[in-house]
Amino acid sequence: MKEGVVTTGFSKPWVALYSNVGTTVTYSGARRLARGVDVNISPESSDDNNFYADNVEAESAAGMFAGGTVESTVDGLLTETERMIAGLPEPDDEGFINYGENQSAPYVGYGFIRRVMSGGETKYQPFILPKVKFGNISTEAATQEDEIDWQTQSLTAAIQRDDTADKNWKKVGSFYDTEAAAENVIKTFFNYTEPTP
Repeated sequence: MKEGVVTTGFSKPWVALYSNVGTTVTYSGARRLARGVDVNISPESSDDNNFYADNVEAESAAGMFAGGTVESTVDGLLTETERMIAGLPEPDDEGFINYGENQSAPYVGYGFIRRVMSGGETKYQPFILPKVKFGNISTEAATQEDEIDWQTQSLTAAIQRDDTADKNWKKVGSFYDTEAAAENVIKTFFNYTEPTP
């Protein structure tokens, strides 16, 4: 693409359990998070580190990534996915999933697809946040009036650097002609295996 790109969509959010041994990172249990509505990545940076000599700024080191958040809106989590990202126990004997002392949110990888348009062409680009941890999941509901009020679910996760030698916090893929091709990049990165029918 020779021109700039404009974002036209967000889709196919995925999550996978994160683990590492030293600088070797692996993922397991990859699954679709839900259907994507919107996403906002907000990184934070440390201050620039300036060195002064001869009464002037002689050198400067740019601020580094110092954490951040990713806020996503999805249509709604399925129970098994909510259990996974919130670190919830198995349902109890009465079928309830209990939020309490047994809750322990794990680190997960988070991936999604950004749809863009450039010069009349539509392309799809995979994004991956290698290591995030979701906060407590909110629940909102409103009664239906004359028309259906389509209600969504908001999720917030803290972004961290991964444990690889490069300490990555975000990975941005190439542009692909189809959404399926971009999604396949995410599936491969998260070591997803299609379930046996």
